[in-house]
Amino acid sequence: MNKKETKMQQIRNIAIIAHVDHGKTTMVDGLLKQSGTFRDNQKVETCVMDSNDLERERGITILSKCTSVNWKGTHINIVDTPGHADFGGEVERILSMVDGVVLLVDASEGPMPQTKFVTGKALKLGLRPIVVINKADKPDARCDEVLNEVFDLFVSLNANDEQLDFPVLYASGRNGWAVKELTDEKKDLTPLFELICSFVPEPACEPNKPFSMLATTLEADKFIGRLLTGKVQSGTLKVNDTVKVLNGENKEIERVRISKILAYRGLNRESLEEAHAGDIIAVAGIVKGTVADTICALEVTQAIHAQPIDPPTLAMTFSINDSPLAGREGDKVTSRMIWDRLCKEAEGNIALKISRTDTSDSFEVAGRGELQLGVLIETMRREGFELSISRPRVLMKRDENGHLLEPIEEVVVDVDEEFSGAVVEKLGRRKAELIEMIPSQIGNKVRLIFNAPSRGLIGYHSEFLTDTRGTGVMNRIFKDYEPHKGEIESRRNGVIISSEAGTAVAYALWKLQDRGPMFIDAGVPVYVGMIIGEHTKPNDIEVNPCRAKQLTNIRAAGKDEAIDLIPPRKLSLEQGLSYIQEDELLEVTPKTLRLRKRILDPIARKRAKPDIIN
Repeated sequence: MNKKETKMQQIRNIAIIAHVDHGKTTMVDGLLKQSGTFRDNQKVETCVMDSNDLERERGITILSKCTSVNWKGTHINIVDTPGHADFGGEVERILSMVDGVVLLVDASEGPMPQTKFVTGKALKLGLRPIVVINKADKPDARCDEVLNEVFDLFVSLNANDEQLDFPVLYASGRNGWAVKELTDEKKDLTPLFELICSFVPEPACEPNKPFSMLATTLEADKFIGRLLTGKVQSGTLKVNDTVKVLNGENKEIERVRISKILAYRGLNRESLEEAHAGDIIAVAGIVKGTVADTICALEVTQAIHAQPIDPPTLAMTFSINDSPLAGREGDKVTSRMIWDRLCKEAEGNIALKISRTDTSDSFEVAGRGELQLGVLIETMRREGFELSISRPRVLMKRDENGHLLEPIEEVVVDVDEEFSGAVVEKLGRRKAELIEMIPSQIGNKVRLIFNAPSRGLIGYHSEFLTDTRGTGVMNRIFKDYEPHKGEIESRRNGVIISSEAGTAVAYALWKLQDRGPMFIDAGVPVYVGMIIGEHTKPNDIEVNPCRAKQLTNIRAAGKDEAIDLIPPRKLSLEQGLSYIQEDELLEVTPKTLRLRKRILDPIARKRAKPDIIN
């Protein structure tokens, strides 16, 4: 692409923001296809922007990604951002690169907690949104009401008069159409392309000043090395130019030569000889500089202001796997390897904070929520790491008077009316306060809005799905720090602990079934202190799952009673993290998840119990 094609007035930088599952990635697919990015006969996967394995498995966007399309001479850079608040650090950084946002809202569900979260960030930056009521062809669509709800949301977020005068389109990303009025012909996404070109301003930048760019994302390319992505705020950058890197305090970190300039053209990155003000590019050659640093010409002395990131609210301890079964599945088991990997993650993910603890083999990792930390653990186990993870704990604060404050979340629950009583009761026990109850006009549904302490929500999601027979939908977002709500009841039942090391035997598990549900199958290796099931009573019990049936002359092996094992209760990573108590750990290996006591030896555990509780 030559210099003429990248004039500022021919560039539009936009982000697509929405609540999780409101159709962002599908809409980007449609824009790519209709702009001619793909050949007519080219086979393209759905949700091409969700390239990460975990994103495809979970059906969510975790990492912000850039792409670009050309529409009648205008080069449109598009950023697909996460909709989940746990990955809000990605959203906050990306919004500083763009000059406009397309807000997608589901025509049935309306504005949801993460809609409020990302929209609030965009409005605070002064961005003027284009509102797209997506999935307008759904049978339960209520476009007019949702539009009013969006307007009310903007008002509650202190939008200015310009932002309140937003243009609206009705669309179906899956079917590839957008219209100004629902009565218009529904044929393609041309109205959206035209609105982006006419409504979104050209990049706010200064082409005649020396080069400067704020790094907003960091990634590693196995061929090129470290890549820092951002929008060129001023000037021009050429390959082999020498630049310096300034941190937020205007201190020079390093001087380097830019070895490569890359920009997205469709889904592919192409090398450029030079980049101009307004372009979104990735540069290679930076060794020490990272996210929120300014890459600039040598004569520049002032760093570009970076958006402050919301603080983490949840922390876990990552430590080495010291169980008797350690090292059987993973090849990355040392504390040094774990620390180096966490440092690498924290460098690119500025919403994550890592720190050392009192012991050399464990580290504290703080983030936005269970999902964000769960994704990190899952990624590490797939890379061959073995870890021991502690129960998540919320990060408290104190006000100026020394009073304890805790993070409070706004929880929005959509549930069948018959299950609403169980949800209200369970959340009430967890110190949640019911703010609003809104009956749905379609079906027998009700929307419940709570303010709940974050620590009360740890481990509730699986219980919620059970209580609502899998039909309920729960969304949550950080609201504020408020005075501590007092004690919250934790898991009521004790656990069944193995007192022997060996292999679990079907006969032994069959005899233990009446003590409570099991977490393991027959034939699974066990060790002393490993949790193999949940006790039906509040106390923990120790049992021998390896005991085989004794054979005698009178009772031969062939005269066995029929062993009928109930299928074990298999816990997912998130369920395991929320299930364990303070004196327990989740052992994570590439192939296996195990629950265990923090102290494996039963005598040492009994001696230490008061200390663990305190």
